[in-house]
Amino acid sequence: MLERTSVTAARHGARTPRILIVEDEQDIAGLIKHTLERNAEALVETASAGDEALRAIDRHPPDLVILDLNLPVLSGMEVCQVLRSRPATARIAVIMLTARTSESDRVAGLDMGADDYVTKPFSLEELSARVRAVLRRRTGDAVAQLTMYRGAHLAADFEAVSVEADGVPVRLTRREFDLLRCLVEHRNRVLSRERLLEHVWGYDRFVETRSVDVHVGRLRSKLGPAAGAQIETVVGLGYRFVE
Repeated sequence: MLERTSVTAARHGARTPRILIVEDEQDIAGLIKHTLERNAEALVETASAGDEALRAIDRHPPDLVILDLNLPVLSGMEVCQVLRSRPATARIAVIMLTARTSESDRVAGLDMGADDYVTKPFSLEELSARVRAVLRRRTGDAVAQLTMYRGAHLAADFEAVSVEADGVPVRLTRREFDLLRCLVEHRNRVLSRERLLEHVWGYDRFVETRSVDVHVGRLRSKLGPAAGAQIETVVGLGYRFVE
């Protein structure tokens, strides 16, 4: 069952964000919807299965999806993978909400491209705050982010989610793509691991600075010798993309 509720925006002239809650336990979905309607201005929809969620997203793309992982038909991980694989939905924010609490599950969810990972049982007020934080980051991204870059070895169309290294298409994960975009946007400037976490991961409480090193290593490897070498390690400080 799909349900939508319209809430009037309090800020005059502001575009009302769209939120899709994908949760097969209707009481939990209802509580989340009620909290978001009370604490934030949003167009809130709910879906109870993975395939239903994808159909809803195709009809009315949301700004953010709150995604349970244990869903009928398609799992939350599969839904997230589909969203990240399509240029039209790759930039939709995703907060995973799940009973899976192991570190490996959290890492897998974040590597899949989730913007945040919240475990059950959870605080409704904290979830609402995390929704606001993700939407703030995405609003800022839409204003400030670079749309295209073309250099001697690297070409990237960030709107089309397309990257080439020396003319060869490169497949990146969502996190690698966001990391590259952040480095290119701040090219020739050193970014600390902490700042990269803030920009790319949103300072998720389960993410450590070593995750930056791992993702930079993977990104360099995928870009190849020439383009990968443009990402320099500045010992003791962080990383820098140089032209």
